[in-house]
Amino acid sequence: MEVKTASFEKLATPATTTVSGAEAVIKCLLEEGVETIYGYPGGAIMPVYDELYKYQKEIHHVLTRHEQGAAHAAQGYARVTGKVGVAVATSGPGATNLVTGIADAQIDSTPLVCITGQVGSHLLGSDAFQETDIVGISTPVTKWNYQITKAEEIPEIIARAFYIARSGRPGPVLIDITKDAQFASLEFNYKKCSGIRSYKPEPEISMPQLENAAEAINSAKKPFIVFGQGVILGGAEKLLKQLVEKTGIPAAWTILGLSALPTDHPLNVGMVGMHGNYAPNMLTNECDVLIAIGMRFDDRVTGNLEKYAKQAKVIHCEIDPAEIDKNVKADIPVLGNVNKTLALLLDLVEEKEHKTWHQEFKDLYKIEFDKIIKNDLNAERGKIGMAEVIDEINTCSKGDAVIVSDVGQHQMVACRYSKFNQTRSKVTSGGLGTMGFALPAAIGAKMGVPHREVVAVIGDGGYQMTIQELGTIFQTKVPVKIVILNNGFLGMVRQWQQLFFDKRYASTEMVNPDFVTIAKGYHIKANQVTERAQLADAVKEMMESKEAYFLEVKVEQEENVFPMVPTGAACSEILLE
Repeated sequence: MEVKTASFEKLATPATTTVSGAEAVIKCLLEEGVETIYGYPGGAIMPVYDELYKYQKEIHHVLTRHEQGAAHAAQGYARVTGKVGVAVATSGPGATNLVTGIADAQIDSTPLVCITGQVGSHLLGSDAFQETDIVGISTPVTKWNYQITKAEEIPEIIARAFYIARSGRPGPVLIDITKDAQFASLEFNYKKCSGIRSYKPEPEISMPQLENAAEAINSAKKPFIVFGQGVILGGAEKLLKQLVEKTGIPAAWTILGLSALPTDHPLNVGMVGMHGNYAPNMLTNECDVLIAIGMRFDDRVTGNLEKYAKQAKVIHCEIDPAEIDKNVKADIPVLGNVNKTLALLLDLVEEKEHKTWHQEFKDLYKIEFDKIIKNDLNAERGKIGMAEVIDEINTCSKGDAVIVSDVGQHQMVACRYSKFNQTRSKVTSGGLGTMGFALPAAIGAKMGVPHREVVAVIGDGGYQMTIQELGTIFQTKVPVKIVILNNGFLGMVRQWQQLFFDKRYASTEMVNPDFVTIAKGYHIKANQVTERAQLADAVKEMMESKEAYFLEVKVEQEENVFPMVPTGAACSEILLE
């Protein structure tokens, strides 16, 4: 009985401990279940790193080669796990180097907590060495930020940071901690944040609006679903699948929604947007009810807004009220976490098939297949095509790999041709379009899901923006697979120059180094493919490797990605050539 009483008292009244502010930071991370963080030390954050040295068994710190790499690695980790990614940097240039990754996370709704060191509070505003107003700089690209100047603030502020980052529509939070706050002492007692009076992460659900949505869906002759990353962030993948199967509604995805529904599902009709599939783009302007689920009507999805789905009644299922009517007027806004709203909607919609309507998608797909897809995958043409490489990865992975792509032509090809059986399988920079994203993001993704194969598909341009992260791979031995589709150009810009600037290739041709030699310099297995006959075996060898592997594939230099919606055109004015 005495033992039980003692145990109960210990649980009921946790003892406070006197610690430094720096150690409090580490203890807060442990309280939030953080196991892996990405960062780069420096003077203003050194006290935290000194305490981190004592907790090496509890927290795995990954030393990236640049702070931007730390932010992107934390993004990759967050995107595949659903957990909050953590990045740490020093003041001044260390903090500003995080900003690109923070901005990327903000527009792509990725939960991050970024912790930066800052000069002592008595030096704030004095232009001290490596002082930068990172709170002011990051305000437009964070969900919330805060500067800590007193050690006793640390537990409450970090608890709030994690709550804000992960709740509602996720996003990045930045906490800036002055050096004196890291050295000072406090009585440590951590309480997880479960609510903030002025912050409502999820709007109230309106049953009348759900009933209106169900009525519109039930009476529709040509309903069409477009789903985005909100389905994944809300954990609503099973509900989406149940909805499309019950209603028989064709469903298309944005690039960040890819993998929420298996790519081989019979009601999955492909990708919408500038380089999306022909059928969903064309039939967006033919549907009578458009159901947008967890997507924000980005301009790359809609094309010319004046010509976008004007004939359709628009149902917009969205967690963020700011997205309602921002770009496309919603006839029936359905606010709330889609995990909750889809569950309610499922009970209200009727079972249907829409066979005739679905046949229209099949007919248009055949046109695209004959005109584009068949040629993209055709092994009889001249140089190796980008889609052929993705197809070989599909063959080896059987749809179970995580594909991390950078930004450009290869990104569109990877989105169009990758096959996925499970969610959280496609990681890319969507809204910001950050070249250099893929290599560090793949490192974070592999650490997040070590049991899955993670393949980074990158262009020769974007690869060189964060190529230094090969050093992170070398040091950590993380077994990521890297595929460079080398066409010797900044391919997407070159394509536009060819089509719209009379083939004036201004500053887009790349004179590249020996990528294989560079990879070998980091003691990473490396290979190069220049002939189609080498491709299948090379991809197989890479995928079967238990270690990190670099594969360069020399692809057709002036290959273009089609279909394509030109700037200013309607999504239904999509070009096949």
